Amino acid sequence: MSFTIGRRAALMGAAALGVARPALAAGSVTAAIYPGAWEEAFREHVAPVLKRQHGIDLEMQGLFAVDQVAKFAASRGAPPFDCFVLDPGPRITAIERGQFERFDANRLANKAQLPDGMADEWGVATGAQVVGIAYNPKKLPRPTGWDDLLKDPWVSKLGLTGFGTTFGTVSLIELAKAFGGSETNVEPVFTELKKVLGKIAAVGAPAAMPGLFQQGQCDIMYTNTQTVTTLKDRGVDIEFVAPRTGAVSFITTLHIAKGSPAVDNAYKYIDAAISQPVQKALSEAPYFFVPVNKGVALNASLPMRSLDEMSRFVTHDWAKINPLRAGWIDRFNREMAK
Repeated sequence: MSFTIGRRAALMGAAALGVARPALAAGSVTAAIYPGAWEEAFREHVAPVLKRQHGIDLEMQGLFAVDQVAKFAASRGAPPFDCFVLDPGPRITAIERGQFERFDANRLANKAQLPDGMADEWGVATGAQVVGIAYNPKKLPRPTGWDDLLKDPWVSKLGLTGFGTTFGTVSLIELAKAFGGSETNVEPVFTELKKVLGKIAAVGAPAAMPGLFQQGQCDIMYTNTQTVTTLKDRGVDIEFVAPRTGAVSFITTLHIAKGSPAVDNAYKYIDAAISQPVQKALSEAPYFFVPVNKGVALNASLPMRSLDEMSRFVTHDWAKINPLRAGWIDRFNREMAK
C-alpha cells in the first residue's frame, strides 16, 4: 500500500483562517485536527498518552483539510500549527506548495507496527478509510453496485451529497464510471443525476447525511465504514455494502509543518497517535477508526480481515483529480441543490 490510496474538504470560513497561533510553552505541540469526532477522539486518547509519556501538552486547532492548507499558506513563514492531518487530495496540494518538513519515519518508536507503505518522506498514516454503500436492510433490498443508487427502489430513498468531501468525491467518481465516465470525466454522473433528481429523497451537506439516515429521511447513501459502525452502535438499522467493482480506500496522514519550532515534540505526538494502545482505543466505540497499527484487530464489520487486503480496493490518482475538483463542487452545488 502507499499514500496513493486515496476525507474532508468543507470550508469553515475565512475567519478561521486568520486566527493567530497562541504562544505555547516548550513542552507543547499544536496539531491541526478535523473538528468533531477526530478532535474528540484525539483529546480523549492521544493527549493523555503524550502528556504521561513525554510531559508534552497537546493543543489542537479544529480545521478541515483544505483550511489547514489555506491557513498555512496565509501564515507567511510562521506556521500556525506543528502538524497537519490530511486526506490524499489536500496532502498532494500541501506537498506541491512545500508545506511539510521532510519526514524521517526512523524517529518513530512504533514504525515497525505499521504495514509497508504507510510512511514516506512526507508523513505517516494515522487511519484508513473504506468507502462504499450503506443501506437500511429493513426497508430496501441489498444493492450490488454504484449504478443501483439511481434505480428503483433505491433512488427514491437516496441521500445525495456532493464533491466537498473525499468520500463524496470518490463515490461520485465511481458512480460516473458505472455510466461510462472515468476518474477525470464525471459528466455522466451529472447527466444521470439530472434524470432522477426529482425522485431523490434528500440532497444535503455531508455532515447532515448520518442524521437524515437515522431519522429515516433517506435509507441509502454512500459513506465510509466509520459512519456505518457508529450508526449501528446507536441502534440504527444499517449495513455496509462493498460494490461489485470494489470498495474504495484511502489513507489519512499526519505531517510536520514546514518551519515548525517543535519538531521533536511533533514526532512524539505522531508516534503516540500510531501506537498500539491509542490505535486500539480509537478503533472502538464511539469512534470506530480503521487502525493502521498491525497490532490492532480490525472491527468485524469491516469488509476485510487485515490492512493488506486494502491493496485490492479501488484507489484514485489525486494529482489528476485536484485540478478538476473545485469545478465539480461548484457545478454540483448549482445543478443539484433542491
